[in-house]
Amino acid sequence: MAKEKGSSGRGQRDLRTRVKSAKGRRLSSTLWLDRQLNDPYVQRAQKEGYRGRAAYKIMELDDKHRFLIPGARVVDLGCAPGGWIQVAVPRVNALGERKGKAVGTILGVDLQEVDPIPGSEIHVLDFLDEGADDKVKEWLGGMADVVMSDMAAASSGHKQTDHLRIMNLCEAAAYFAFEVLDEGGTFVAKVLAGGAEGELQKILKEKFKKVANVKPPSSRSNSSEKFVVATGFRG
Repeated sequence: MAKEKGSSGRGQRDLRTRVKSAKGRRLSSTLWLDRQLNDPYVQRAQKEGYRGRAAYKIMELDDKHRFLIPGARVVDLGCAPGGWIQVAVPRVNALGERKGKAVGTILGVDLQEVDPIPGSEIHVLDFLDEGADDKVKEWLGGMADVVMSDMAAASSGHKQTDHLRIMNLCEAAAYFAFEVLDEGGTFVAKVLAGGAEGELQKILKEKFKKVANVKPPSSRSNSSEKFVVATGFRG
């Protein structure tokens, strides 16, 4: 039997998953699928039971800035598929499993229905609707300690347009946070580097004591995404 040659030519197997091109599939789709199948964070998420690789982004952000603490009241905007909530539940002790620690509250909202996650409450809601902030405070039972958002507008394929769309969405999330955050609260959101984020940075620096811009290790190196972590809301 002939040896199966890998890249070394000495019978070592190439372990990278290869994606076969399919009739009718665009090259961009094939490249995306190839990247997904061979992404270690995607593989890790599947193994550890998270709903997406984005779970590791909020883990890394919280490991550094410590805003998901026991007893925290958290709002996750655009929470689908729910990976960020999965991470937040044990960290804020939403299930009360850490005896002697305060029990947190997690509220997720999204335009679409999201499968339930124990320890959280998830609602179908457009946070841009009039009165959405009042509904969130009612469901939460008060003000929030953390508002977080991993939202991204649907891609148009035009880089500049997509950048403006996600920045507009992030600004809207920030203004929503101003309405529901308690004094001292934290705002965490995905942004895109590209020139249009200056105004948002200016607004956040007026409203918060500290504003950090972070690119967590799990964020793909070829992506322009980064995250803003604004702490110490002035109220």
